[in-house]
Amino acid sequence: MTLKLKRTPGLYLVGFMASGKTTIGRALADEIGWPFVDIDTEIEAREGKKISEIFTERGELAFREVESAVIRSHVNHIESGQPRVIALGGGAFIQPRNWDLIINNGVTVWLDCPLDTVRRRLGDDNTRPLAANRNGLAQLFEDRRPLYARADYRVPVDTDHIPAIIQRILELPLF
Repeated sequence: MTLKLKRTPGLYLVGFMASGKTTIGRALADEIGWPFVDIDTEIEAREGKKISEIFTERGELAFREVESAVIRSHVNHIESGQPRVIALGGGAFIQPRNWDLIINNGVTVWLDCPLDTVRRRLGDDNTRPLAANRNGLAQLFEDRRPLYARADYRVPVDTDHIPAIIQRILELPLF
């Protein structure tokens, strides 16, 4: 592991859908006293539509444009010294323009959740556009793992006990 000091106070949670980025991010932000931002929630508020509707009506490319703009607005706050914990959408971290944007503006933590847990958490949820094809979920999961592995830190999410995961994050050498 290489310890890299970053020049700005952003903490980005990355990982596959249903890995717990929002739940863990909210609890972590509360624990350290920083504001919490969920990028997907911000997108829905900005667009006045569910993400699934944006995908259906305008396509993934248009969604990714909005996603990058929302991330950029929060990176601007981080660059000006306003800390925050940010939960990125499952595909946000793998987009080259987003990677370039956040890599020097904070620390990334990969919440590495097993596929079986992801499937259990998704259940019958049909609101996630890229989870609609459950047969392709395993391939998408495997395709994204090497990209998530670029994160500064990896935290295994092998439990649903949020305080235990928060503790693992707080034990990282950045705190």
